[in-house]
Amino acid sequence: MTEAATEPLVLGIETSCDETGVGIVRGTTVLANVISSSMAEHARFGGVVPEVAARAHLEALGPTLQTALERAGVGFDDLDALAVTAGPGLSGALMVGVGAAKGLATATGLPLYGVNHLVGHVAADILHDEGVEGRDVEYPTIALLVSGGHTSLLLVRDLIDDVELLGETIDDAAGEAFDKVARLLGLPYPGGPEIDRVAREGDPTAIRFPRGLTKPSDLARHRYDFSFSGVKTAVARWVEQRADSGETVPVADVAASFREAVVDVLLGKAVAACRDLGVPRLLLGGGVVANARVREVAAHRCADAGIALRIPPLSLCTDNGAMIAAVGARLVSAGRPPSRLDFGADSSLPVTEAQVAAH
Repeated sequence: MTEAATEPLVLGIETSCDETGVGIVRGTTVLANVISSSMAEHARFGGVVPEVAARAHLEALGPTLQTALERAGVGFDDLDALAVTAGPGLSGALMVGVGAAKGLATATGLPLYGVNHLVGHVAADILHDEGVEGRDVEYPTIALLVSGGHTSLLLVRDLIDDVELLGETIDDAAGEAFDKVARLLGLPYPGGPEIDRVAREGDPTAIRFPRGLTKPSDLARHRYDFSFSGVKTAVARWVEQRADSGETVPVADVAASFREAVVDVLLGKAVAACRDLGVPRLLLGGGVVANARVREVAAHRCADAGIALRIPPLSLCTDNGAMIAAVGARLVSAGRPPSRLDFGADSSLPVTEAQVAAH
Protein backbone atom coordinates (compact mmCIF):
# COMPACT_ATOMS: atom_id res chain seq x y z
CA MET A 1 0.00 0.00 0.00
CA THR A 2 1.33 3.43 -0.96
CA GLU A 3 0.35 5.12 2.31
CA ALA A 4 -0.70 4.06 5.79
CA ALA A 5 -3.62 1.65 5.93
CA THR A 6 -5.97 4.56 6.58
CA GLU A 7 -4.90 6.37 3.40
CA PRO A 8 -5.25 3.91 0.49
CA LEU A 9 -5.02 5.30 -3.03
CA VAL A 10 -8.20 4.26 -4.86
CA LEU A 11 -9.63 4.96 -8.31
CA GLY A 12 -13.42 5.02 -8.53
CA ILE A 13 -15.66 4.65 -11.60
CA GLU A 14 -19.27 5.89 -11.65
CA THR A 15 -21.66 5.19 -14.56
CA SER A 16 -25.06 4.76 -12.93
CA CYS A 17 -26.93 7.33 -15.03
CA ASP A 18 -25.86 10.01 -17.53
CA GLU A 19 -22.54 11.11 -16.07
CA THR A 20 -19.28 9.25 -16.59
CA GLY A 21 -17.22 9.90 -13.49
CA VAL A 22 -13.69 8.84 -12.60
CA GLY A 23 -12.24 9.94 -9.28
CA ILE A 24 -9.00 9.24 -7.49
CA VAL A 25 -8.73 9.68 -3.73
CA ARG A 26 -6.08 9.06 -1.11
CA GLY A 27 -8.08 8.09 1.94
CA THR A 28 -10.47 11.04 2.04
CA THR A 29 -8.40 13.48 -0.04
CA VAL A 30 -9.56 14.10 -3.61
CA LEU A 31 -6.69 14.01 -6.09
CA ALA A 32 -8.87 14.02 -9.19
CA ASN A 33 -12.59 14.14 -9.90
CA VAL A 34 -13.34 14.15 -13.63
CA ILE A 35 -16.89 14.04 -14.99
CA SER A 36 -18.10 13.72 -18.57
CA SER A 37 -21.82 14.35 -18.86
CA SER A 38 -24.09 13.19 -21.69
CA MET A 39 -26.86 15.50 -20.51
CA ALA A 40 -26.89 17.46 -23.78
CA GLU A 41 -27.57 14.29 -25.73
CA HIS A 42 -30.70 13.63 -23.65
CA ALA A 43 -32.05 17.18 -23.83
CA ARG A 44 -34.09 16.66 -27.01
CA PHE A 45 -35.85 13.71 -25.35
CA GLY A 46 -36.64 15.65 -22.17
CA GLY A 47 -35.02 13.02 -19.97
CA VAL A 48 -32.37 10.34 -19.77
CA VAL A 49 -32.59 7.63 -22.43
CA PRO A 50 -30.88 4.50 -21.07
CA GLU A 51 -29.48 3.32 -24.43
CA VAL A 52 -28.06 6.76 -25.19
CA ALA A 53 -26.51 6.95 -21.73
CA ALA A 54 -24.82 3.55 -22.08
CA ARG A 55 -23.36 4.43 -25.45
CA ALA A 56 -22.10 7.76 -24.12
CA HIS A 57 -20.36 5.97 -21.24
CA LEU A 58 -18.59 3.68 -23.71
CA GLU A 59 -17.27 6.67 -25.61
CA ALA A 60 -16.34 8.78 -22.60
CA LEU A 61 -14.85 6.28 -20.18
CA GLY A 62 -11.40 5.96 -21.76
CA PRO A 63 -10.68 9.70 -22.08
CA THR A 64 -12.17 10.41 -18.64
CA LEU A 65 -10.00 7.73 -17.05
CA GLN A 66 -6.86 9.07 -18.72
CA THR A 67 -7.62 12.64 -17.66
CA ALA A 68 -8.16 11.58 -14.05
CA LEU A 69 -4.84 9.73 -13.89
CA GLU A 70 -3.02 12.70 -15.40
CA ARG A 71 -4.71 15.18 -13.08
CA ALA A 72 -3.86 13.09 -10.01
CA GLY A 73 -0.31 12.54 -11.24
CA VAL A 74 -0.48 8.77 -10.67
CA GLY A 75 -0.41 5.58 -12.69
CA PHE A 76 -2.01 2.19 -12.17
CA ASP A 77 1.14 0.96 -10.44
CA ASP A 78 0.56 3.55 -7.71
CA LEU A 79 -3.00 2.50 -6.94
CA ASP A 80 -4.01 0.23 -4.07
CA ALA A 81 -7.48 -0.65 -5.35
CA LEU A 82 -10.27 0.05 -7.81
CA ALA A 83 -13.91 0.75 -6.97
CA VAL A 84 -16.94 0.88 -9.25
CA THR A 85 -20.64 1.56 -8.85
CA ALA A 86 -22.39 -1.82 -8.93
CA GLY A 87 -25.86 -0.31 -8.39
CA PRO A 88 -28.46 1.01 -8.12
CA GLY A 89 -28.90 2.77 -11.45
CA LEU A 90 -29.66 2.14 -15.10
CA SER A 91 -28.74 -1.44 -15.98
CA GLY A 92 -27.01 -0.71 -19.29
CA ALA A 93 -25.09 2.24 -17.91
CA LEU A 94 -23.96 0.27 -14.87
CA MET A 95 -22.75 -2.60 -17.04
CA VAL A 96 -20.40 -0.31 -18.93
CA GLY A 97 -18.65 0.80 -15.75
CA VAL A 98 -18.61 -2.65 -14.17
CA GLY A 99 -17.23 -4.24 -17.33
CA ALA A 100 -14.50 -1.61 -17.64
CA ALA A 101 -13.54 -1.96 -13.97
CA LYS A 102 -13.31 -5.73 -14.25
CA GLY A 103 -11.09 -5.38 -17.29
CA LEU A 104 -8.80 -2.99 -15.46
CA ALA A 105 -8.68 -5.25 -12.40
CA THR A 106 -7.77 -8.24 -14.53
CA ALA A 107 -5.11 -6.34 -16.47
CA THR A 108 -3.50 -4.67 -13.46
CA GLY A 109 -4.05 -7.25 -10.73
CA LEU A 110 -5.60 -4.59 -8.52
CA PRO A 111 -8.37 -5.57 -6.09
CA LEU A 112 -11.81 -4.39 -7.17
CA TYR A 113 -14.66 -3.26 -4.91
CA GLY A 114 -18.18 -3.14 -6.31
CA VAL A 115 -19.94 -0.51 -4.20
CA ASN A 116 -23.33 1.06 -3.65
CA HIS A 117 -24.11 4.32 -5.43
CA LEU A 118 -26.28 5.67 -2.60
CA VAL A 119 -23.64 4.94 0.03
CA GLY A 120 -21.29 6.86 -2.25
CA HIS A 121 -23.45 9.96 -1.91
CA VAL A 122 -23.09 9.72 1.87
CA ALA A 123 -19.34 9.20 1.54
CA ALA A 124 -19.06 12.40 -0.51
CA ASP A 125 -19.36 14.32 2.74
CA ILE A 126 -16.02 13.03 4.07
CA LEU A 127 -14.04 14.09 1.00
CA HIS A 128 -11.85 17.17 0.88
CA ASP A 129 -9.22 18.76 -1.34
CA GLU A 130 -5.50 18.53 -0.68
CA GLY A 131 -4.38 21.02 1.92
CA VAL A 132 -7.85 21.23 3.47
CA GLU A 133 -8.59 19.60 6.79
CA GLY A 134 -11.05 16.76 6.41
CA ARG A 135 -13.94 15.66 8.56
CA ASP A 136 -15.67 12.35 9.12
CA VAL A 137 -19.35 11.57 9.24
CA GLU A 138 -20.69 11.74 12.79
CA TYR A 139 -22.85 8.76 13.61
CA PRO A 140 -25.70 8.26 13.64
CA THR A 141 -26.88 10.66 10.95
CA ILE A 142 -29.96 11.00 8.81
CA ALA A 143 -29.14 11.29 5.10
CA LEU A 144 -31.52 12.73 2.53
CA LEU A 145 -30.42 11.82 -1.00
CA VAL A 146 -32.28 13.59 -3.80
CA SER A 147 -31.49 13.21 -7.50
CA GLY A 148 -33.06 12.54 -10.86
CA GLY A 149 -33.27 8.83 -10.15
CA HIS A 150 -33.39 8.56 -6.37
CA THR A 151 -35.17 10.13 -3.44
CA SER A 152 -34.14 8.25 -0.33
CA LEU A 153 -34.11 8.89 3.40
CA LEU A 154 -31.48 6.89 5.27
CA LEU A 155 -30.39 6.26 8.83
CA VAL A 156 -26.61 5.88 8.76
CA ARG A 157 -25.08 4.33 11.85
CA ASP A 158 -21.88 3.39 10.00
CA LEU A 159 -20.91 4.14 6.41
CA ILE A 160 -20.00 0.61 5.37
CA ASP A 161 -21.60 -1.52 8.06
CA ASP A 162 -24.97 -0.10 9.04
CA VAL A 163 -27.12 1.92 6.63
CA GLU A 164 -30.88 1.57 7.00
CA LEU A 165 -33.43 2.68 4.43
CA LEU A 166 -36.14 4.66 6.23
CA GLY A 167 -38.11 5.64 3.16
CA GLU A 168 -37.94 6.32 -0.55
CA THR A 169 -40.07 7.51 -3.41
CA ILE A 170 -42.95 5.25 -4.37
CA ASP A 171 -43.22 6.79 -7.85
CA ASP A 172 -41.32 9.70 -9.40
CA ALA A 173 -38.05 10.82 -7.85
CA ALA A 174 -37.88 14.53 -7.01
CA GLY A 175 -35.44 15.27 -9.82
CA GLU A 176 -37.64 13.43 -12.30
CA ALA A 177 -40.63 15.52 -11.20
CA PHE A 178 -38.60 18.71 -11.75
CA ASP A 179 -37.80 17.58 -15.29
CA LYS A 180 -41.43 16.75 -16.10
CA VAL A 181 -42.81 20.01 -14.71
CA ALA A 182 -40.14 21.99 -16.56
CA ARG A 183 -41.29 20.36 -19.78
CA LEU A 184 -44.93 21.31 -18.99
CA LEU A 185 -43.82 24.91 -18.57
CA GLY A 186 -41.83 24.92 -21.80
CA LEU A 187 -38.48 25.03 -20.01
CA PRO A 188 -35.46 23.12 -21.31
CA TYR A 189 -33.90 19.97 -19.87
CA PRO A 190 -32.51 19.46 -17.27
CA GLY A 191 -35.49 20.84 -15.41
CA GLY A 192 -34.05 21.31 -11.94
CA PRO A 193 -31.76 24.26 -12.68
CA GLU A 194 -34.40 25.82 -14.97
CA ILE A 195 -37.17 25.59 -12.36
CA ASP A 196 -34.75 27.05 -9.81
CA ARG A 197 -33.85 29.93 -12.11
CA VAL A 198 -37.42 30.84 -13.07
CA ALA A 199 -38.76 30.39 -9.53
CA ARG A 200 -36.57 33.23 -8.25
CA GLU A 201 -39.00 35.67 -9.90
CA GLY A 202 -42.13 33.88 -8.70
CA ASP A 203 -44.33 33.76 -5.61
CA PRO A 204 -44.02 30.40 -3.80
CA THR A 205 -47.37 31.00 -2.08
CA ALA A 206 -49.29 31.83 -5.27
CA ILE A 207 -50.64 28.30 -5.76
CA ARG A 208 -51.09 25.64 -3.09
CA PHE A 209 -50.00 22.43 -4.81
CA PRO A 210 -50.46 19.14 -2.91
CA ARG A 211 -47.81 17.73 -0.58
CA GLY A 212 -47.70 14.00 -1.31
CA LEU A 213 -47.92 11.46 1.52
CA THR A 214 -48.22 14.09 4.26
CA LYS A 215 -51.83 13.53 5.35
CA PRO A 216 -52.25 11.73 8.70
CA SER A 217 -53.67 8.68 6.95
CA ASP A 218 -50.65 8.55 4.61
CA LEU A 219 -48.13 9.11 7.38
CA ALA A 220 -49.38 6.05 9.22
CA ARG A 221 -48.07 3.84 6.39
CA HIS A 222 -45.57 6.07 4.59
CA ARG A 223 -44.09 8.32 7.26
CA TYR A 224 -40.71 8.57 5.54
CA ASP A 225 -41.72 7.71 1.98
CA PHE A 226 -42.10 10.23 -0.84
CA SER A 227 -44.49 10.68 -3.76
CA PHE A 228 -44.14 13.39 -6.39
CA SER A 229 -46.43 12.04 -9.09
CA GLY A 230 -49.43 13.78 -7.56
CA VAL A 231 -47.89 17.25 -7.48
CA LYS A 232 -46.68 16.81 -11.05
CA THR A 233 -50.23 15.92 -12.15
CA ALA A 234 -51.65 18.85 -10.18
CA VAL A 235 -49.32 21.25 -11.98
CA ALA A 236 -50.29 19.76 -15.34
CA ARG A 237 -54.01 20.19 -14.63
CA TRP A 238 -53.57 23.73 -13.34
CA VAL A 239 -51.58 24.77 -16.40
CA GLU A 240 -54.05 23.04 -18.73
CA GLN A 241 -57.04 24.80 -17.15
CA ARG A 242 -55.39 28.20 -17.48
CA ALA A 243 -54.44 27.53 -21.10
CA ASP A 244 -57.94 26.25 -21.97
CA SER A 245 -59.50 29.41 -20.56
CA GLY A 246 -57.18 31.55 -22.64
CA GLU A 247 -55.34 32.95 -19.65
CA THR A 248 -51.59 33.44 -19.58
CA VAL A 249 -49.78 30.86 -17.49
CA PRO A 250 -47.67 32.63 -14.83
CA VAL A 251 -44.63 30.41 -15.32
CA ALA A 252 -42.57 31.94 -12.51
CA ASP A 253 -45.38 31.54 -9.94
CA VAL A 254 -46.07 27.96 -11.02
CA ALA A 255 -42.38 27.09 -10.84
CA ALA A 256 -41.96 28.71 -7.42
CA SER A 257 -45.11 27.09 -6.01
CA PHE A 258 -44.18 23.67 -7.37
CA ARG A 259 -40.64 23.96 -6.03
CA GLU A 260 -41.99 24.98 -2.62
CA ALA A 261 -44.27 21.94 -2.48
CA VAL A 262 -41.42 19.54 -3.26
CA VAL A 263 -38.98 21.20 -0.86
CA ASP A 264 -41.61 21.29 1.89
CA VAL A 265 -42.11 17.52 1.64
CA LEU A 266 -38.40 16.70 1.38
CA LEU A 267 -37.30 18.73 4.38
CA GLY A 268 -40.44 18.07 6.40
CA LYS A 269 -39.88 14.33 6.31
CA ALA A 270 -36.12 14.62 6.82
CA VAL A 271 -36.47 16.82 9.90
CA ALA A 272 -39.24 14.56 11.21
CA ALA A 273 -36.89 11.57 10.94
CA CYS A 274 -34.23 13.43 12.90
CA ARG A 275 -36.72 14.28 15.64
CA ASP A 276 -38.43 10.88 15.73
CA LEU A 277 -35.16 8.98 16.00
CA GLY A 278 -33.32 11.46 18.19
CA VAL A 279 -30.60 12.09 15.60
CA PRO A 280 -29.45 15.75 15.64
CA ARG A 281 -27.65 15.55 12.27
CA LEU A 282 -28.87 15.76 8.69
CA LEU A 283 -26.73 15.15 5.61
CA LEU A 284 -27.93 16.19 2.15
CA GLY A 285 -26.69 14.58 -1.06
CA GLY A 286 -27.60 14.18 -4.72
CA GLY A 287 -27.88 16.59 -7.61
CA VAL A 288 -31.12 18.24 -6.46
CA VAL A 289 -29.18 19.63 -3.49
CA ALA A 290 -27.84 22.18 -5.99
CA ASN A 291 -31.32 23.72 -5.83
CA ALA A 292 -30.99 26.99 -3.92
CA ARG A 293 -34.36 26.66 -2.19
CA VAL A 294 -33.54 23.16 -0.93
CA ARG A 295 -30.40 24.45 0.77
CA GLU A 296 -32.13 27.58 2.10
CA VAL A 297 -35.07 25.73 3.66
CA ALA A 298 -32.78 23.02 5.02
CA ALA A 299 -30.64 25.63 6.76
CA HIS A 300 -33.66 27.36 8.33
CA ARG A 301 -35.47 24.22 9.46
CA CYS A 302 -32.37 22.57 10.85
CA ALA A 303 -31.42 25.73 12.75
CA ASP A 304 -34.93 25.93 14.24
CA ALA A 305 -34.83 22.27 15.27
CA GLY A 306 -31.27 22.28 16.63
CA ILE A 307 -30.09 19.90 13.91
CA ALA A 308 -26.56 20.07 12.50
CA LEU A 309 -26.74 20.31 8.70
CA ARG A 310 -24.05 18.85 6.45
CA ILE A 311 -23.93 19.51 2.71
CA PRO A 312 -20.94 18.33 0.61
CA PRO A 313 -19.46 20.72 -1.96
CA LEU A 314 -21.83 20.98 -4.92
CA SER A 315 -19.20 19.38 -7.19
CA LEU A 316 -19.53 16.23 -5.07
CA CYS A 317 -23.33 16.25 -4.76
CA THR A 318 -23.93 15.16 -8.35
CA ASP A 319 -22.86 11.67 -9.47
CA ASN A 320 -19.07 11.40 -9.47
CA GLY A 321 -16.25 8.87 -9.27
CA ALA A 322 -14.58 10.41 -6.21
CA MET A 323 -17.45 9.41 -3.93
CA ILE A 324 -17.23 5.83 -5.22
CA ALA A 325 -13.49 5.82 -4.62
CA ALA A 326 -14.16 7.11 -1.09
CA VAL A 327 -16.33 4.08 -0.29
CA GLY A 328 -13.65 1.82 -1.75
CA ALA A 329 -10.98 3.50 0.35
CA ARG A 330 -13.05 3.06 3.50
CA LEU A 331 -13.52 -0.65 2.70
CA VAL A 332 -9.77 -1.09 2.12
CA SER A 333 -8.97 0.72 5.37
CA ALA A 334 -11.38 -1.56 7.23
CA GLY A 335 -9.55 -4.61 5.89
CA ARG A 336 -12.48 -5.82 3.82
CA PRO A 337 -11.72 -8.34 1.08
CA PRO A 338 -12.40 -7.19 -2.50
CA SER A 339 -15.47 -8.20 -4.45
CA ARG A 340 -15.40 -11.37 -6.50
CA LEU A 341 -15.01 -10.71 -10.20
CA ASP A 342 -18.22 -12.55 -10.98
CA PHE A 343 -20.44 -9.81 -9.54
CA GLY A 344 -22.88 -8.14 -11.90
CA ALA A 345 -24.54 -4.76 -12.20
CA ASP A 346 -27.60 -4.60 -9.94
CA SER A 347 -30.05 -1.85 -10.88
CA SER A 348 -31.97 -2.31 -7.62
CA LEU A 349 -29.07 -2.90 -5.22
CA PRO A 350 -30.37 -2.22 -1.68
CA VAL A 351 -28.68 0.52 0.30
CA THR A 352 -28.01 -1.95 3.10
CA GLU A 353 -25.27 -3.46 0.90
CA ALA A 354 -22.33 -1.05 0.80
CA GLN A 355 -20.28 -3.66 -1.08
CA VAL A 356 -21.34 -6.50 -3.38
CA ALA A 357 -19.96 -10.04 -3.65
CA ALA A 358 -17.13 -9.82 -1.15
CA HIS A 359 -14.78 -12.81 -1.08
